Amino acid sequence: MQLFLSRANILFIWILFGISGSLSAQNSSFFNGLVMDVTDSEPLIGANVYWEDDVSTGVVTDVDGKFRIRSRELPARLVVSYIGFERSIRNISKNEAEKEIRYFLKPLEMSLEEIIIQERRPDEQVRNLETGKASIPIETIKNIPALFGEVDLLRSLQLLPGVQTAGEGTTGLFVRGGSADQNLVQLEGAPVFNPSHFFGFFSVFSPDALDQVDLYKGNMPASYGGRLSSLIDVSLKEGNNEQIHGEGGIGSISSRLMLNGPLFSDKSTFAISGRRTYADLFLKLSSNEDVKNNKLNFHDLSAMFAFRLGDKDKITLASYEGSDFLGLDDQFGLGWRNWVSSSKWSHTINENSFFDLKVYHSRYQYKVEFDDPEAGFSWKNKLSESGMKGQWSWINSDKMQSYWGFQSQYYHFAPIGLDPAGDSAIEPIVTNPKNGFLISAFLGATVELTPKLSTEVGLRWGFFHQVGKGLDYLYENDIPNEEANVIDSVSYNTLEPMHFYQGLEPRVAFRYLVNEEFSIKAAYNRNYQYVQIASNSSAGLPIDRWILAGKYMSPLRSDQVSIGFFRNFNENKWEFSVETYAKDIRNVIDLKNGASVLFTDQVETEILTGDGYALGVEFLLRKNVGKTTGWLAYTYSRTWRTIEGISLGQRYNPRYDRPNDVTLVLNHEFSPAWSAGLTFVYTTGQAVSFPIGTYEVDNQVIPLYSDYRNEDRFPDYHRMDASVTWKNPDKGRKWRGSWNFSIYNLYGRKNPFAYEFRTVFNDKINYNPDDDGPIVSEKQSVVMTYLFTFLPSITYNFQF
Repeated sequence: MQLFLSRANILFIWILFGISGSLSAQNSSFFNGLVMDVTDSEPLIGANVYWEDDVSTGVVTDVDGKFRIRSRELPARLVVSYIGFERSIRNISKNEAEKEIRYFLKPLEMSLEEIIIQERRPDEQVRNLETGKASIPIETIKNIPALFGEVDLLRSLQLLPGVQTAGEGTTGLFVRGGSADQNLVQLEGAPVFNPSHFFGFFSVFSPDALDQVDLYKGNMPASYGGRLSSLIDVSLKEGNNEQIHGEGGIGSISSRLMLNGPLFSDKSTFAISGRRTYADLFLKLSSNEDVKNNKLNFHDLSAMFAFRLGDKDKITLASYEGSDFLGLDDQFGLGWRNWVSSSKWSHTINENSFFDLKVYHSRYQYKVEFDDPEAGFSWKNKLSESGMKGQWSWINSDKMQSYWGFQSQYYHFAPIGLDPAGDSAIEPIVTNPKNGFLISAFLGATVELTPKLSTEVGLRWGFFHQVGKGLDYLYENDIPNEEANVIDSVSYNTLEPMHFYQGLEPRVAFRYLVNEEFSIKAAYNRNYQYVQIASNSSAGLPIDRWILAGKYMSPLRSDQVSIGFFRNFNENKWEFSVETYAKDIRNVIDLKNGASVLFTDQVETEILTGDGYALGVEFLLRKNVGKTTGWLAYTYSRTWRTIEGISLGQRYNPRYDRPNDVTLVLNHEFSPAWSAGLTFVYTTGQAVSFPIGTYEVDNQVIPLYSDYRNEDRFPDYHRMDASVTWKNPDKGRKWRGSWNFSIYNLYGRKNPFAYEFRTVFNDKINYNPDDDGPIVSEKQSVVMTYLFTFLPSITYNFQF
């Protein structure tokens, strides 16, 4: 079998390069250019470029505003057009054809009702090869009604089919049956370990600083890897090279500001963004001393610097820093911080080939402090990933594009330290560090086989080494559990090899164009993941325990097959799609009943490993143009796990299994000044385990649970949000402002956040013997906690 796989892999690579060679022989001369918005030098994506006397050879610009069109006998007139902008017609001579020409388009001086500006081709979903990829334009995200008026990227992605939430108010995502740690959230190519503020209420991404957001939940390109379920690729906005611009907002709990413009000359730009909450300032206004001394705040800072070193080279430097802090009366403090930095060099080798080199570092740390003379402690941890990625891209012909490259990643999970206060009775705890190297090579190609049939093929090969400094515990019969005795341990020096894994990740996709408005797509993806989270919480907490693949934990592996049908209507004004998928997951971990993983150095004794699988179907109806835009999405999905030692070895649903999910997003423009937005969400309640009875131990009532996990469910979740926006439509002003009024949970639905099973005295949940008198009744009850009902907010947004 190993011989067969080896030959199959060699054959796959041989075929890929064979296609590359045969099609590259067809290559001919091409003319390259760049199309940008004259007002801010932003690239125009999807602009039409064609020779005036031969429209059939036209092309569209890519995500960087670049185009490549087959050359012809010169001189000739080249037309560049973009909806909402003035058309440019330029006479191209032979000398100009040898270099990249930039086109700066001016916006049309028309009323907003007459302009339809789209960030992608109208027929893109039908013609492209991407299955399971979804995008929400930044402007659409800003128009979605928001919690506390805080426009949020991750909460907006929850409104797409196949993406589900952990619960009320959280930004945790569960994509196509995968857990939250199976999503790779990256900012400018660097991973973000905890992309949320306020325990998951808001994401760390300020919308003003963002340029583009892509969600891959199906056919992930071979140039990406490391997670099973999805890739959320976030890129920061570059500054314009003409003049200083700014935008921001003042909201109910935070304010934000973004500035961008030229740095030293028109060849260098900057964009700096900041956001801070002032919830802690409101706490100081309280007359209650216990509340007044509390602290609750978060902030974000991001920066992007771009330098053009001639026509062929560009360097960008990006950085993000954000932190949260919760303090209770100077006795308890919990804080966590993200720091991400990334640099990228883009080089144009020639008119057909390009090279990108990216270097990044991402660090996450948290600290918990409790000030008490008898039980005080300080608990802290830090984890990081550093990496480098190089990619060569080659435009072989107008029918084929290929790429290949490498990526190296170094994981460092520092020891968890619990340091007791001087007189504390708590014992100190120090765990051993975990380190690992992941080296990956990848290649891929997109080929138009016929005018109707196109394919995308890719292969990624990862080599993972867990390395020292570290320690492995040895157990009786080599079985790590709480009953087994540790018989020995093996210590490893710094960078000494400990354990090795490798995996091939093939990816392939096909698109068949039935006609200009209807296509069928199919894709297969294999992914490996070498890090996991062991947590009691499905929503994700700042103190979650990350675990590297090692002696007792093999890397995760998933195989996903997806098929989609894509149909556009009414001249591409409406889009409809149906996608179905099936996913098989191996080596997934889950906690034993009553497990505790936060402080132990033997985490392998608290977890069990097994398999899982998921399947689903996703429907999406979207309207892209007109005064009323939005989408209606429905997802039916199921996910199961089978792990020996949990639920008596029978299959069970993880907590995020929510079969039915419906979302409705509507935006309507009444006039250039007034617009409104509405969202509605409905999901099946999350799977949970409720007690089946009680028993007493030392006069305390203890809940009794079934041997089967997650057989019960919360009530179904549903909520409607609404917003109204007023903005000054007058043009020519340097300062432009708008007011947004939003209501979260319009009809006041009390969606459960948690249930508690406890004794209730005198039918009062918060019984106080001093105020409520003697106990006259006592019963076991279920107490529901909910977070929000009717919640209005107001935000002032501005641009200058």
